[in-house]
Formats: sequence, C-alpha cells, structure tokens
Amino acid sequence: MPIVFASNFSVGVNALFALTGRAAEVLGDEFDLEIIETHHVMKKDAPSGTAKTLAEILKKARRSAPRTNSSGGEIDKEIPIQSIREGEVVGEHTVIFDGAGERLELVHRAKSRETFAKGALRAAEWAIGKPAGLYTVQDVLGL
Repeated sequence: MPIVFASNFSVGVNALFALTGRAAEVLGDEFDLEIIETHHVMKKDAPSGTAKTLAEILKKARRSAPRTNSSGGEIDKEIPIQSIREGEVVGEHTVIFDGAGERLELVHRAKSRETFAKGALRAAEWAIGKPAGLYTVQDVLGL
C-alpha cells in the first residue's frame, strides 16, 4: 500500500521545506543559519519535528557545499534551534539566513490545527491508486 510519511502535513510547511533547501543552495555557506520555533505551552517535544526537519534540510545543503577550517578539515556545524513554548501558539517556524550586510527570514505560521488535517486529507487523496511505497508530502505536492 502507498504510505505518505511526514513530520508535518501542512502544505505551507512543506513549501517552507522546499524554499529552505533552495535558499540554502543559492546563498551558500557565507550565511549563518538559525531556526526559531514557537508552539503552545502544552507541546512536550522541543525542538519540534518540523524544526528538526528544517535543520536536516539545511545540513544537507551545507554538506553538498562543504565548509573547511583553516587546516583544511571539514566543518559539520550544528544548526542552532531556539524552541519557545508560550500561550496557545499553534506553530510558528522561522528559518534565518544571516549574512554580511543582509538577512533573509522564511516564516510559516499555522493559524489553526485544521491546516494539518487538510494537508493529511490531500495526501490521502493523492495516494489513492499509487503503487505501494513510501512517499513524502513533497511527492504529493510535486516539489
């Protein structure tokens, strides 16, 4: 059977995943990276699965263009993640690319938990008739 597996089924978050990867490729290793994620006070995990996925996307982009230190050794730098738990925030993720003289921020804000259900339904409808296998929401969206 076809299975769609994801850390987040929001269509907007999956667009953020694609945009983050592309921005990291375009900007290269001259930009410092950071992720800030905010959720409601009842959320148990920190960082969130979505923040971890964003960090993996950034690490993958960095590995494709390795950075080296002064002695020629490769640097595999961790991506800093700030996790904030406050109020009733459904979910907010900001990816920061901070360079010399400029800063780029990509932000996704979930306004309702309904957005995750809509994305899951879209994925389920897409999977109908697909061959058995493991798919991502990126597959569903054609990204």
